[in-house]
Amino acid sequence: MTDKKKFIIGSRGSKLSLAYSSHVKNLLIKSNSQFDHSSVEIKIIKTSGDIFQNKRISDIGGKGVFCKQIEEELLESKIDLAVHSLKDLPGHMTDGLCVNAVVKRNDPRDAFLSYSSESFKDLKPQSKIGTSSFRRHAQLNLLRNDIEIVLMRGNIDTRIAKLKNKEYDAIVLSLAGIQMLNLIDEVKEVFSTEQMLPALGQGVIALQCKKDDHKTLNIIKEINDRETYYCIQAERALLEAIGGDCDTAIGGLAKLSNDKIFLKSELFSNDGKKKFQFESSGYFKEAKKIGYEVGKELLKKAGSDFITQER
Repeated sequence: MTDKKKFIIGSRGSKLSLAYSSHVKNLLIKSNSQFDHSSVEIKIIKTSGDIFQNKRISDIGGKGVFCKQIEEELLESKIDLAVHSLKDLPGHMTDGLCVNAVVKRNDPRDAFLSYSSESFKDLKPQSKIGTSSFRRHAQLNLLRNDIEIVLMRGNIDTRIAKLKNKEYDAIVLSLAGIQMLNLIDEVKEVFSTEQMLPALGQGVIALQCKKDDHKTLNIIKEINDRETYYCIQAERALLEAIGGDCDTAIGGLAKLSNDKIFLKSELFSNDGKKKFQFESSGYFKEAKKIGYEVGKELLKKAGSDFITQER
């Protein structure tokens, strides 16, 4: 923790990021008597991902573009805590930093938005669907091969505005973000996890700090959600095992029930035409081990159809 009187949370400046950070701030105040609204401050940090919104994430540096500048401020002790959407963090954690706490997971499913169709199946052939996700691209094309998936970047408000301007016939977004911004009325349909397995870590707010900042670690453990934490241990281990990044078309979801972790996953070939699935389960305290094992099995199944560096 910094030596300043205020506890400083680093956040991106989008409406959604600030909503996440405000939620974390309120949880910290409720859980710790030393905090009030004047002693906890949210500092907006602009990232590369916020600046270059007209390109695929892979073209501007990968997943790290949403967290690099924030992590730098953490390492320099300019902030005490970073709040991230977990799915924006690369599989490999930056040296000196850790995610030792997460907020209770929001709904991890994907949502369908359209002003020309009441559902995904009712879309006309050759309709344009906006997304910047390789995973969603592959999943949507396997559900229907008569639609066009096109590049879309920007925050939720920007994407909905483009939809209203008829630049797209439909868009697919994370339901968790839509709910956080109270935009649920915009949703026409929610995909089941059988239709579209979500991104690893989707719907999870991650709390990141320095590994040796014991004061902050003790503070955030009070708001850590145990069930979500063990689930994301499995999901993050899976992502690391396959060497996953923002170009990796992979979906996965872990669930905890009666001290047992159930992890379901799917990986797509480089061309997005083949899908490889694997699932496993085990004791929740072995979540990381389960994640690594699932990742290795996926790679075995995919073989030469999945080569990370060629994406």
